[in-house]
Amino acid sequence: MAAIVQLRDIEKTYSSGEVPVHALRGVTLNIERGEFVAIMGASGSGKSTLMNLLGCLDRPTKGSYLLDGTDVAKLDRNQLADIRNQKLGFVFQGFNLLSRTTARENVELPMLYGQRRLSARDMHAHAMKSLELVGLGPRADHFPSQLSGGQQQRVAIARALINDPQILLADEPTGNLDSKTSVEIMGVFQKLNEQGITIVMVTHELDIAHYCKRNLIMRDGKLVSDVQVTERLVAIDELRKIQAAEANAKLTA
Repeated sequence: MAAIVQLRDIEKTYSSGEVPVHALRGVTLNIERGEFVAIMGASGSGKSTLMNLLGCLDRPTKGSYLLDGTDVAKLDRNQLADIRNQKLGFVFQGFNLLSRTTARENVELPMLYGQRRLSARDMHAHAMKSLELVGLGPRADHFPSQLSGGQQQRVAIARALINDPQILLADEPTGNLDSKTSVEIMGVFQKLNEQGITIVMVTHELDIAHYCKRNLIMRDGKLVSDVQVTERLVAIDELRKIQAAEANAKLTA
């Protein structure tokens, strides 16, 4: 079976005045179904550009990108929008929730733009199922202002999952969260990955990358390291350690 992502000699050059900026320089990469991949690198390394290309938000200057067997370079703007809606789910650092709509209504939004025409009742049921998957069913009628940062990110993950995407793309999903909440969110991602969802995540945090199965490191627009994580962190175990430390701190206070 072919890899779900196949990049071959990808280059991306931006025109910035008279000096071209080479954001990606000959990146070749396969991502198999069911992988959990972290992309890392310093600012300007090319990791965000690579994520934008994977998410069909930008096109390569040179090279080929096959997404689930489809040559993305041959698609027009409307076809790319359909690909993003049907095959990709996006999770961002800033949550990007609509403040005046409930958690359930935020999760329903991608279905309004999909090819499937669902009744309000069906959309409600799908949204509830997605929220329950991330442990937020009881909070479905809460507004973002009534939710913690971690709960808002769970809503964002539920929204990303609503159209059953082939790949979940997460851009610094723990960047606005404290350490404990970050571990909880990585636990959600690990649970989803165990269910077969392919996840690609950009992060600058080495400890967060160790919750993934594979780490890619970018430098100067090139892929310089591609390794399997041998000593992988398990979110459930790490949460138990944090809870034990908190309980101990209360006893000794």
